[in-house]
Amino acid sequence: MSFDPVVRLADVSRVHGDGPQAVPALREVSLDVAAGELVAVMGPSGSGKSTLLNLAGGLDRPTSGEVVVEGTPLSGMSAGELAGLRRRHVGYVFQDLNLIPSLTAAENVMLPRELDGVRTGQARREAMDALGEIGLADVAGRFPDEISGGQRQRVAIARALVGERRLILADEPTGALDTPTGDDVLQLLRARCDAGATVLLVTHEPRYAAWADRVVFLRDGEIADSTAVPLESAR
Repeated sequence: MSFDPVVRLADVSRVHGDGPQAVPALREVSLDVAAGELVAVMGPSGSGKSTLLNLAGGLDRPTSGEVVVEGTPLSGMSAGELAGLRRRHVGYVFQDLNLIPSLTAAENVMLPRELDGVRTGQARREAMDALGEIGLADVAGRFPDEISGGQRQRVAIARALVGERRLILADEPTGALDTPTGDDVLQLLRARCDAGATVLLVTHEPRYAAWADRVVFLRDGEIADSTAVPLESAR
């Protein structure tokens, strides 16, 4: 594992609103995540877990502090530059999936690659490889409302894995899955890390946090604890 951080949060705070109505979501959080590292983020509802992921991937901007992805500070980037960085370097698995209903499973997985200028044929091959990797090649031509909730969740994971993304942000990626399928998903994410990618995983499940190299606990927008996971407990 390389210890050069793929993503760095330096004294990052995020406050929603102003004045007496201001609500702090994160408070001066500092976190480095290296290439090849899987970090699980745990904590109660409202502790700032999803906010941390959104800031790490450039979906939101901090009120103060700095986020650095692949050595590039995000504060100096325009909205267009941020969008390009997200397409090329960051894969997301959202709690609400964000699949496009009018696109097939394969087309949903292809979309970020096509937006980044990859030719349709190559994007389709990459999408089929990603769907095959998670056991869904047989639903490639179906629309989201034609497949189960668990299958939709895995399509969203395939979309995050497609291409050569080095940073994967997963917000409860096993939420709609049964235990064996959830284990398969964590094994895939673990394999991506072992191949050099970086994964930030939000989860409520200790079973899945056990796949991580490190568990970060958030409470009230602050890092309350950070614990390395013994190798024998996970794999």
